Amino acid sequence: MTEQTALPDAPDAPDAGAAGGKPDAAVVRDALGVGIAVGLSGFAFGVTSAGSGLTLAQTCALSLLVFTGASQFALVGALAAGGNPLTAAAGAFFLGVRNAFYGLRLSQLLALPRAVRPLAAQWVIDETTAVALAQPTRRGVRIGFTVTGLTLYVLWNLTTLLGALGAEAIGDTDAWGLDAAGPAVFLALLAPMLKDTTERTVAALAVLLGLGLLPVLPAGVPVLVAALAAPLVLWASGRRAGGAGHGADRGTTEGEGER
Repeated sequence: MTEQTALPDAPDAPDAGAAGGKPDAAVVRDALGVGIAVGLSGFAFGVTSAGSGLTLAQTCALSLLVFTGASQFALVGALAAGGNPLTAAAGAFFLGVRNAFYGLRLSQLLALPRAVRPLAAQWVIDETTAVALAQPTRRGVRIGFTVTGLTLYVLWNLTTLLGALGAEAIGDTDAWGLDAAGPAVFLALLAPMLKDTTERTVAALAVLLGLGLLPVLPAGVPVLVAALAAPLVLWASGRRAGGAGHGADRGTTEGEGER
């Protein structure tokens, strides 16, 4: 069965509910909620980045140009731990690769003009993808993606600036315990996404790999190794499912032979 990639286009009316979609106001409300809630986390990134030794300009450039929270936190975290800049950048890059796969799906749903796609690609992140995929019509997808992306981009960059300025004003962030702000926000963003056993297993294994290898590998490298948790868990799940299916088929065959 082929996957349906086309979405119905809701009429250009304020209330799209008649076409099976949510009202535009409801989509905007949901998008604003996500954008504001996550955008405020930029303050923690600004504090963490400034505390790791990056300048105000470097911190703001990361949010303006990279704009993917997990990768940003991974980069400054590795630098703060004394990691090699290339290793830190590699860890951030691999965390950001997932956005390319989001883009493959969103390009079909948004169906934007070619001239707009490079600009829209900057906003392809976890939150915009989640809001967009929750909409049943192309109109809803575009509204959800645009409102979430715009709100989050503006607020994330503004709070990044405020966080970096605040960190410079208070001096040593470690003395205030603000070095834990980045990891705490990252965990807060990650926890709601772990909805089934496989995802929780991947997260747990990644934590074990990252923490277990932290004392023996250079800073930044444990993050790269922890990325192996996903393929390892998926491979084990596939083996277990294949074994269970083979056992069920053998039992069925033996039962038929007895009859």
